[in-house]
Amino acid sequence: MDDRAPRSLRNEHVAATRRAIVEVARQRFGAEGYAATSVDDIVRDAGVTKGALYHHFENKDQLFEEVVDELEGEIAARGAVAALKAGNDPLAALFRAFSAFLDAAMEPEVQRISLLDAPSVLGAERFDAIVRRHTLLPVAAVLDYAIKEGVVQRVDAEALAELLLGACTQAGMVIARAPDPPRARRVVGKTLKVLVYGLAK
Repeated sequence: MDDRAPRSLRNEHVAATRRAIVEVARQRFGAEGYAATSVDDIVRDAGVTKGALYHHFENKDQLFEEVVDELEGEIAARGAVAALKAGNDPLAALFRAFSAFLDAAMEPEVQRISLLDAPSVLGAERFDAIVRRHTLLPVAAVLDYAIKEGVVQRVDAEALAELLLGACTQAGMVIARAPDPPRARRVVGKTLKVLVYGLAK
């Protein structure tokens, strides 16, 4: 007897359950924050049992980490798309990518999950590892190209990428915490532009 079809259906159900949990958790974390969101809230909204949630995630903390990882991946993808519009200009590519991140930092979901809750809930080291996984290599690659083309003076590309990403993350946090986010976005955007184009030889 061929049991591939039942197994496939079971796998689809498991995947759909996990997806529903993550989507509901993301909505809740984005709207109310990590602390105000309970596991009971998530399973009720997702229409699953606690057992189903704990089958996929050890605890709320691990679920939150997956949400953060997913969101950071989406933000990085938006930056990559923006960078492509710069053609062969590496500094313009960097600034476009960072600008896309600053635009994302204006969104309530990104502010609450990535910029306000993630560093404190996950700790700086775990959060930094997620950000690095999605952004460090692409930024370092652009900088390496810029250095080889003589656009930027010869320094360690990865170290420079670390510093720029740190500045960009901090700029996002300034926006998220500001009483007037649009004004903060304009100010940090101009400052970040000076920083990026100041790398030119």
